[in-house]
Amino acid sequence: MVVCALTKPHESLVNTNPTKTQNNSVDTSGVHPESSQKTDISRDIKCTMAPESRFDCARDRLLSQGECEQRGCCYVPLPKSAGLPWCFYPSLYPGYKMGPFSPTTRGRAANLTRATPSYLPRDISTLHLEIIEETAGCLHLTDSSSQRYEVKLPAGVPQNKADPTQDVLYTTEYQSDPFGFIVRRKSNGRVIMNTTVAPLLFADQYLQLSTSLASSLVSGLGEHYTSLLLDLNWTSVTLWNRDMAPHADANLYGSHPFYIVQEEDGLAHGVFLLNSNAIEVMLQPTPALTLVAIGGILDLYVFLGPDPESVIRQYLQVIGYPMMPPYWSLGFHLCRWGYTTTNTTRHVAQRMHNSKFPMDVQWNDLDYAAKRRVFTFDPWRFGDLPEMVEEFHERGMKYILILDPGISSTSPPGTYPPFDDGLKRDVFIKNATGHILIGEVWPGSTAFPDFTNPETRHWWEDCITDFHSKVPVDGLWIDMNEPASFVQGSVEGCPDSDLENPPYTPRVVGGQLNSGTLCMSAQQKLSTHYNLHNMYGLTEAYATHSALRKVRGKRPFVLSRSSYPGIGRFSGVWTGDVRSDWEQLRYSIPAVLQFSLFGVPLVGADICGFGGNTTEELCVRWMQLGAFYPFMRNHNDKPNAPQEPYVFGQKAQAAMRSVLNLRYSLLPFLYTLFHHVHATADTVARPLFVEFPTDPNSQTIDRQFLWGSSLLISPVLEQGAVELAAYLPPGTWYSLHNGQPFYSKGQYLLLPAPLDTINVHVREGHIIPQQEPALTTIASRRNPFFLTVALSAGGWARGDLFWDDGDSLDTFEMGNYCYVIFIAGQVGKRQVIFALGKLTRLCFISVFVPKNQTVLSAGLCVCPLPQVLTVTSLALPMTKVFTVQWAL
Repeated sequence: MVVCALTKPHESLVNTNPTKTQNNSVDTSGVHPESSQKTDISRDIKCTMAPESRFDCARDRLLSQGECEQRGCCYVPLPKSAGLPWCFYPSLYPGYKMGPFSPTTRGRAANLTRATPSYLPRDISTLHLEIIEETAGCLHLTDSSSQRYEVKLPAGVPQNKADPTQDVLYTTEYQSDPFGFIVRRKSNGRVIMNTTVAPLLFADQYLQLSTSLASSLVSGLGEHYTSLLLDLNWTSVTLWNRDMAPHADANLYGSHPFYIVQEEDGLAHGVFLLNSNAIEVMLQPTPALTLVAIGGILDLYVFLGPDPESVIRQYLQVIGYPMMPPYWSLGFHLCRWGYTTTNTTRHVAQRMHNSKFPMDVQWNDLDYAAKRRVFTFDPWRFGDLPEMVEEFHERGMKYILILDPGISSTSPPGTYPPFDDGLKRDVFIKNATGHILIGEVWPGSTAFPDFTNPETRHWWEDCITDFHSKVPVDGLWIDMNEPASFVQGSVEGCPDSDLENPPYTPRVVGGQLNSGTLCMSAQQKLSTHYNLHNMYGLTEAYATHSALRKVRGKRPFVLSRSSYPGIGRFSGVWTGDVRSDWEQLRYSIPAVLQFSLFGVPLVGADICGFGGNTTEELCVRWMQLGAFYPFMRNHNDKPNAPQEPYVFGQKAQAAMRSVLNLRYSLLPFLYTLFHHVHATADTVARPLFVEFPTDPNSQTIDRQFLWGSSLLISPVLEQGAVELAAYLPPGTWYSLHNGQPFYSKGQYLLLPAPLDTINVHVREGHIIPQQEPALTTIASRRNPFFLTVALSAGGWARGDLFWDDGDSLDTFEMGNYCYVIFIAGQVGKRQVIFALGKLTRLCFISVFVPKNQTVLSAGLCVCPLPQVLTVTSLALPMTKVFTVQWAL
């Protein structure tokens, strides 16, 4: 268990019978429960608590009154109250007792011992609590009597050490019997965590920890089809990666056991459980939650912020900062399962070009593969695939295709090298008897690579190298990597064991852990699949990113469906098989924002929907919203009506073309945001509460979002709407469409939103670098830049631009980039703009002169509306630190 802030904690012991603390949801006063001689009076005292403060003692199964009381728990039925537990823990339920601390090489440690077993099978009586003083003081709680699986994230995350000069942000108190701890924010005494509210349980396949919450404003614990704020009204979420189209109350493709809590006064904290087993989180209105993991250890981090942005940065210091994407990957991507030949694929790209729609990347789904086997291409339908890819490259476009992990196992020996070579090199996951586990995916019977094995990563790189020598793809789309299988466990079934049927199975789609995936008893290099399942996509992304880096010698592009903490270092993510309907359009916003909180900034949903038929209006509105997904791709399933932009009416096409051009004009700004994510762990698509933590109205909004700190995006999300009630946080906001200023006190405004319009506003005090758009990023990067300047009430604004070649490796780390800071301000009676750069190579910025505007002096023009400036004709030789000034 880990408690982490930016400083070492202050700790103290509290007595075993504390008084109720601030935000402590359970009354901890009362008599210590005894196993005998219970009186009705003592039971009444111990079982008297507010119904919403009950912690369920019968989570594993339905208990009768006698069975409940046999566990030492309270039984008080409430027939008309949905969700409330009838069997619940009394105050000070017997648990572990903490011994004295002793020094260790990494910090301090104490043993936790349980005198009598709990009601769980294979209960563990002795635990080891360790406090490790890293960047932010850490506690590890693990079993001291046997080896248990502990998650090791891929190498390369810098490990920061505690700075003894920084102020302590929190205090920690330990209750020794029964064991629990309380974390308080030192500045105001607020309780951040209080685990004394319910017992700590630790068995071989069941770990349970409960805590009170500082508020009901909780986000995270993805991947789920929810609002940005989680519902605490007796709900639960399960973290277990599953091939499952997004819908409510289901475990989806990724698992991210991290949550962030908005406190009062703009403060926030976060909690991360580094555990890869199946996890269920029960939420209740106390407010409180209970974490249940069915394996591993409790490796718990608490991030004290103190603001939301700092919480995310502290989290990313643990899991790693996201990768810097190639510039072209921020353009528009087009895909469909159903582009059945190279000629069909060429025709789609050509029609996009002829219709003047900007597009950078053409994709193919599994249509390209011979007999649906990866690392092949069909000799009849895609026989000239290499030539087609070269044609795209000559036109300044990129090409990506799908790469599933399942390797066909039924081809005649010697005819399918990926399987033949993999067999020789022993790279595939085995079943419990040591034979290769065979599942079933698109090509039929398949084996699954074990990416935790270093030899597998070398084999994977060799497969990609060989295929790339024939088809020079620019990136890879790794799908079906939960991993998904069309049979339960394997074609031979799974053994009857505690791994396949654990004592407790969280609520998962299909009812069993091996539903739609591999046997839990399957053997991988590091451990069983039971322990590693949720990390499969992460380990594949790591291997694929590494392979592309070596094969292409350029910045890799990988898109993964399955995800786990740290995947943002290697891959982008899309939100899976969304349907073409208005509800899915609306819920795509919190889905994208959740991944921003999880350190995966390159994220988007399939524009216009993947499943089902879109409508023209829905597709226009989805293109408008999708233009502001950090990752923008239109992707469609083969049985559906076509949804490429050119298939719609002229008005719809014009609306789509307009918003695509707007995105392409903003790519310098978007790319700069990604630089800040990569370098300093900022966010790209940003929830309003992250930027405006002290604004109560921003706490719950997930129908609007920000790009960075300065662009507010307010899409239409309802059918037939031609106006929009949009919230503008306090301050002045300028319409990016026409420069109209709105002076907001933190209020909703009714804005016009005809079909050709998405409302985007620039925040006062900010400068947005833009570029004249073109049909590809290669072409647009040759075009002039321009700046949109939104002055603050004081007459100032600031912006910046990160610029490199967009494709080379480690440009920031090696210093091969330009970085410019723009400052606009009032000097005397003149408006001036400064450009400050610390640069390592020659770089020029020229600026587009908008129509119907007059150049008043060297390099400056003024828009018709007040306090909005556009800089023009700016050319800066960026070879040293400099200051340039222009005056009106």
